[in-house]
Amino acid sequence: MRTNHWAFPLSLTILFMATGLAQTLPQSAPATQPAARRGFRGPALPPLAITADHPDWNYTPGDPVKFLITAPAGTRITYTLGLEMMPAESQNATVPESGTLSLDGGTLQKPGFLRCIANAPGFARNLATAAFSPEKIQPTQTEPADFDAFWNKARADLVKLPIDAQLTPLPQFNTANADAFEVSLQNIGTPPATTSRFYGLLYIPRGEGPFPAMMSPPGAGVRGPDRDIWNWTDPPRNFIVLYPSIHEMPLAPLPTLPGTAQVSGNYATIGLDNPDHYSFRRVLMGCLRADDYLVSLPKWDHKNLVAYGGSQGGYLSITTAALDPRVTLLCPSYPAYGDETGYLHNRPAGWPGFKWSDTADPQRAAKIATTAYFDSVNFAKRIKVPGHYSWGYNDETCPPDSTFSIYNQITAPKTLTIIKEMGHGRVPGVTDTEHDWVMKNLRK
Repeated sequence: MRTNHWAFPLSLTILFMATGLAQTLPQSAPATQPAARRGFRGPALPPLAITADHPDWNYTPGDPVKFLITAPAGTRITYTLGLEMMPAESQNATVPESGTLSLDGGTLQKPGFLRCIANAPGFARNLATAAFSPEKIQPTQTEPADFDAFWNKARADLVKLPIDAQLTPLPQFNTANADAFEVSLQNIGTPPATTSRFYGLLYIPRGEGPFPAMMSPPGAGVRGPDRDIWNWTDPPRNFIVLYPSIHEMPLAPLPTLPGTAQVSGNYATIGLDNPDHYSFRRVLMGCLRADDYLVSLPKWDHKNLVAYGGSQGGYLSITTAALDPRVTLLCPSYPAYGDETGYLHNRPAGWPGFKWSDTADPQRAAKIATTAYFDSVNFAKRIKVPGHYSWGYNDETCPPDSTFSIYNQITAPKTLTIIKEMGHGRVPGVTDTEHDWVMKNLRK
């Protein structure tokens, strides 16, 4: 596998799991550094300085780990130590005269993650997570025998429906390089509805083209689609980009979205007891419908169709790449919906992070079975295109146990960028890394 070498103003660990190569790049700025783009908000208080005693936070099972907390001597620290996302007893300690408190974190005898979370007066809560052979983590999720048949049927239902594209200019969201539109497409429905509408914010670069295309689904929540905050329409990239909204709500007028009160914030559980009625079946097919529309555009270059997104958007990028052979590159970050049976096995699951704690629920077994049809780990096995993946060890929404469960199923060419301190959100440098990787791997 070809390795790439990048330089960024962050501490990056680039892991090439297919070859076992790990490279740590020099650190010149903290990973908590704020930036002007959306989503980068510095804490009101400085974060408590905490790290692990291996510079890359990587360990082999059986290796002891120590967590190091730096603060003024005499500072009272409250902390927990244990498996990531699992209950742990709160403890207290005082920073010694040296200014560094060393905590014995123990070890793991199998692949996984140990986490230390610490608080102190005058500091923002912070954490550090030690990785034990994460390249060997395997999912707990099962795969239904009819997984492919289920999704072949869903795609067949979608193909029967005309796209019926409706385009509305949104000049208030034009960029210097591209025109913006609301696009409304016909999609399958969630029973009892047989059809629905799938909305998105479309950017088309000005000029003759042709241009590569990108489908970029949103993170979780009841909201409109992302705008072009990552500058994919700008030169030299010049992408046609469709940012879908997964909810059946028109986009205009933005940012006020009519109908948000009618969409449940707990939408990831709607219809969960039946895979044919589950809300995400419509969403996954909507992303394929978005691809149907993109490849019909006259300015598309007929060579490049990229699936790109973070969190829920990373999940939907993975499912789209697995289901749609027209996708040529995949670029998800901290993908969601990973190993949703994890909490049944003393392991965390990625968002929505089903814990299955209601053992009296008569539909519990059916709901668990449904997740197997929608879990990223089962789609990951079916990816055939090159992909760039990125996340951090400190993610508490899509914990690295879940994201490595996904990544380790992928047999297609893959590159993983780990920024170990990163939680569930981007830090400066991630988008630039993705820009570089995509542009280097486009079909010319």
